[in-house]
Amino acid sequence: MKFDTVVLGAGIVGVCVAVHLQKRGYQVALVDRKLPGNETSFGNAGLIQREGVYPYAFPRELGRLMRYARNQSLDIRYHANAMLEAAPFLWQYWRNSHPLKHAAIARSYSTLIEHCVSEHRALAADAGASALLRPTGWMRVFRTEAVRDRETQLAERWRREYGVEFESLDAARLQQSEPDLDRGLIGALHYTAADSVNDPNALVMAYAKYFEQLGGRFFIGDANTLRDHWQVDTSAGTIEAASAVVALGPWSDEASARLGYRLRLGAKRGYHMHYGSRLGARLNHPVLDVENGYLLAPMAKGIRLTTGAEIARRDAPKTPNQLAAVEPVARTLFPLTDRLDAEPWMGRRPCTSDMMPIIGPAGKHKDLWFAFGHAHHGLTLGPVTGRLIAEMMTGEETLVDAGPFRVDRFKR
Repeated sequence: MKFDTVVLGAGIVGVCVAVHLQKRGYQVALVDRKLPGNETSFGNAGLIQREGVYPYAFPRELGRLMRYARNQSLDIRYHANAMLEAAPFLWQYWRNSHPLKHAAIARSYSTLIEHCVSEHRALAADAGASALLRPTGWMRVFRTEAVRDRETQLAERWRREYGVEFESLDAARLQQSEPDLDRGLIGALHYTAADSVNDPNALVMAYAKYFEQLGGRFFIGDANTLRDHWQVDTSAGTIEAASAVVALGPWSDEASARLGYRLRLGAKRGYHMHYGSRLGARLNHPVLDVENGYLLAPMAKGIRLTTGAEIARRDAPKTPNQLAAVEPVARTLFPLTDRLDAEPWMGRRPCTSDMMPIIGPAGKHKDLWFAFGHAHHGLTLGPVTGRLIAEMMTGEETLVDAGPFRVDRFKR
């Protein structure tokens, strides 16, 4: 079977790449070992983070680092047996999180974030999936004045620099908006320009269905069989394509390594669980408990609790200790009832050491392209990335300057 392009990976990024190429007249094969949206894209918090102009930095304050070293924090945990292997990546991540470097990174990163909501809304409208998007924003809620003041200063800076929209809510206004949250909260920041999704998997599936309606084809296959001249084996036979796009999330470095690229990706693992809620209780927005590092989001299946980051070997067995630790705290924030999942879900966020995704030509091979490394913002940046890759591949003027996201930045 011959195609113009084969896209490896059917998460949010790969599906969006496939859609945008198919819309531009390419005949596209989308290949994954699972149905679309059933790996990392399945288990996120459902946020499309218009406020996320600064990617998540590595902590640099000595007090926080000492606290994390004890490995009992609610927001970050680690596997001791993975730290030596992760050390080179973490060292570069820490260096790039210096305030001056972080600010420079944000100047490039914000150009992607600027279009995240508008690109999702446009794609969702085309796919008939607009009902899955909630244009109501999300909240960071506070238990102490010190944390509230620190976070408000950051939000004000983001507004000055990048026009990030938010509202500061005191305790009374927060209770009006979210009457079933803990009455001990002192306030919140409401990021009003962000959207959220009530079923991330359903959204990816809707985009994938739209891709097929455009004439694209999805195949169950093994990305590990990718070879030069862009052949890959699938359950329906071998696919041949004139070009290939690697969009395999946390497994992208493996696929690229077999083709001679040495890229170090980190994997921040995270967990989620769905819960019922007390009769009559309602959560109207996704809510981040800033002091304790977990998020509650209203989803189609129930209230989803998502954890912070776990530093571990990518494919090590699940250790949902963070989830167990934050669950009692989350029950004080909102009246959760029974667990609704048989076991906690675990996903892996693919991270680069400079916090920016890799988007663009691979370099060593003609007609090989990379689209991965989106860390916490894979859902947020899927449609933007898909459009950007398609524009570069077809020679169009790009929505944003793609230079900062090229893979060859790591050689400088």
